[in-house]
Amino acid sequence: MRGFRNAAVRGLFELLSASRLTSLVRALSSARGVIFALHRVLPDDPADFSPNAVLQVKPEFLDYAIRRVRTLGFDIVDLDEAIRRIEADFQVKRFVVFSFDGAYRDNLKYALPILRRHQAPFTLYVPTALVDGVGEIWGQALEDIIAGRDAIAVEGEGETEIVPSAGRGEKQAAYDHVYAKMRAMSEPARVALIRDLARKYDYDLEAQCRALIMDWAELRSFAADQLCTIGAQTVHNYELAKLPAEQARTEVEMSLKVLEAQFGRRPLHLSYPFGGPHSAGPREYALARDLGLRSAVTTTPGGLYRKNRNALTALPRVSLSGLYQARRYVDVFVTPSVFTLLRP
Repeated sequence: MRGFRNAAVRGLFELLSASRLTSLVRALSSARGVIFALHRVLPDDPADFSPNAVLQVKPEFLDYAIRRVRTLGFDIVDLDEAIRRIEADFQVKRFVVFSFDGAYRDNLKYALPILRRHQAPFTLYVPTALVDGVGEIWGQALEDIIAGRDAIAVEGEGETEIVPSAGRGEKQAAYDHVYAKMRAMSEPARVALIRDLARKYDYDLEAQCRALIMDWAELRSFAADQLCTIGAQTVHNYELAKLPAEQARTEVEMSLKVLEAQFGRRPLHLSYPFGGPHSAGPREYALARDLGLRSAVTTTPGGLYRKNRNALTALPRVSLSGLYQARRYVDVFVTPSVFTLLRP
């Protein structure tokens, strides 16, 4: 199913880029801007089995995207300016916001020099436990565990399921199966399962976290750049909708307090972990408002319109996916109406 959807999306991208319909669609659209969502920026090609490659783009693609959106007449602005333009009673110049989730170390090494070179403002959403080195980057851990084995044993409900993972096709099927199983679990059950797999297959979750995520010293250096806006991404990067209301509030509120203690300023912006409709909904949108946040972003695809002024804690984003890095696709990414049609 995932492969079919990716092929369909790529076909649509090809059709739109070849026909040059995107310029007409943008001209007719009332969209004021787009928030781009990114995670990792890495120069190397992913391995043949890399389900998480969807979360990474190459530095040259980021560089081109910045240059291209400006060529198309978009301003690159920070979130505060984006909100001002959403709320404006008059027509505004269209804009793009670049946002990064996760505080990955490669953002410091590969993304920041590009953003500085182009003087492009950006937002970095930070899950504080991961910066402490004690969180689980469980999707990548699952990929790594499956990559090195011909089968894995998955415990659940008192039974052991042996999941074959010998060839590339089996590995992808195994990942999709276990990933879906974990997304359907409660957060405590998911944490217990990935820790069990890590223990069983001698995978060091803490070392992985420290290798992939910036520490506080690196993050302070990153955040010191005037182009950077620091936002929160909760403490443990849990799906908030799965948590009891009080725990969900604590996840957000504590992350705000930690970031204020580290940087001297309370963040005004939040990214909901995972961010889809099953991960954040009306309860979470209200929570963000109650905590005084100026904005909160989802992973629901779409552009920003004046109507979004009434839902600033439920803003859509367009993912700059690692699966669609052809330069000709940037014109599609910056055409929000396309993504409204692609919503699941």
